[in-house]
Order: sequence, then C-alpha cells, then structure tokens
Amino acid sequence: MIEFRPMTRNIGAEVTGVDLRKPLSEDEVHTIRQGWLEHLVLFFRDQPIDDDEHARFALRFGTLNIPAFNKDQSSPIHRLDQVDPKGEGGDEWHSDNTFEPEPPMGSLLRCLRLPSVGGDTMWANAYMAYETLSPPIQRLCDELTAVHDITNSMKKAISKGHKYDLATMQAKWPPYERPVVSVHPETGRRSLFVNRSSTTRLVGLSDRENEALLPYLVDHIRSPEFQVRLNWRPGTLAFWDNRSTQHYAVADYTERRVMHRVTIAAFDEHRS
Repeated sequence: MIEFRPMTRNIGAEVTGVDLRKPLSEDEVHTIRQGWLEHLVLFFRDQPIDDDEHARFALRFGTLNIPAFNKDQSSPIHRLDQVDPKGEGGDEWHSDNTFEPEPPMGSLLRCLRLPSVGGDTMWANAYMAYETLSPPIQRLCDELTAVHDITNSMKKAISKGHKYDLATMQAKWPPYERPVVSVHPETGRRSLFVNRSSTTRLVGLSDRENEALLPYLVDHIRSPEFQVRLNWRPGTLAFWDNRSTQHYAVADYTERRVMHRVTIAAFDEHRS
C-alpha cells in the first residue's frame, strides 16, 4: 500500500509501498498524484530505475517537456553531470524555466552518483510564500505582472563553459510576462511566482520601486519554515510541483555529482 511520510509540517513527503520499475495501476497513479498535490514534493527512495522507466513514470502524469537547456533536444532526459556547480544557477531559488510561455508543470529528478559529502537539494512552499505576506502586499502582488527572461541563466551557463549561443537562445525564448501571483489550476491556491533566476522586472513600477520590492519578493521564499531539505542517495527520485514550489541545489561539493531529470509539460487528464 502506498503511504506518505511527511518530512516537514509544510512541504515534502517520503513515499513507501511502490516499485517504480513496475507499471503502475490507475489507482496507484491517482494516489501518488493526490499526495503530490498535498505535499508538493515527493521523495522515492531505493528506486534502481533506468532512463526508460524514469520517462515512463513521468508519462503517467502528463506530457513530457524538453527543456531549453537540454543539449539533446531529441531526448526528454536532461543529464546534470557536475563537479563545480557554484554559480551555474541551480544554487539560486527558482522554479524551472519560468521564461517559457508554459513553464513545466513538474519535474522528476533522479540521483545516479554523489560526491562523498554534500550535494543536497532544498524545496520551498510557494503557497506559504504568498500566504504569509501581509494583506496589503498580497493585494499589490495580485495586480502585478513580471518579466521572466532566459538571459541571466544563459549567461551563467556560458560563463561556466557550457557551449550555448546567447543570441540564438534569446531569439528562441524571448522575455515573457506573467502574473506575480499564480493560481494553481488544480488546487485553486495562490502562490508567489517570481524567482531570482529568471524574474527581471515588475511591470509598471519605476526602477526605484523595482529595486525595493522585487528583491524582497524573490528572497521571501528563503524562510526556513517554508522549506524541506533532501539528502540524496543513489536510487532516490524527487518529484515536485513546479507551479507551487521553488528549489535550490546546494553547491557545496567539488566531486562528481550525476543526476537525470525529466520535466512534465502539462497535465493530461487521460493519463490518470
């Protein structure tokens, strides 16, 4: 029987009673989905699955997305093989690819290899980030939109030696404007949807107003009571809701760390 063990009061749960190497029943998919919506990020331990099984599991929850940063645009598997990750962008609080017109609904990250110490990942509850703002600030944010842009993330990747052409990526992914407060299409809850990685400006505010408000909003997610921290092991898979969380990859290692990720573009109601 599938069970969920909460990791904190506000976000995260470890899942037991499921073997991801085996096809899941419709009831199992429904149970996992409801736990995912409730806990925002799920952790599956001791799952020795391969890339095909990883993608197959993701497909039970939606259509697959191939991220802009994926160098192999024919594969849904995004390979993260890092030794010196500091400054590459994962070590900032962010939701994945919010510069896209339709950011991923969710991500599934699997651990293959770890450094001897370090390499944890943290997630934060973006519902709480909105709900703990004072009512006047909530009302202001409800009316605002923000610009999300690939440029900052791309410049960081290029500075770390990744072979991207900035102009080509900017042309493919031009700046996109979206609400500062997102309403979750399944739960109806509101979340704060700005992040340090991609959000560059609050629309309609002066430079000075942006300098005051935007840093506060993107830093608000760092409150410890919003967060859960995962100490990875090979065979661990994390499945998070990109619409209601942000995450942070702790860049505290200098040995090889290998992770594979699949992202889900949109919920397909016919799959579960």
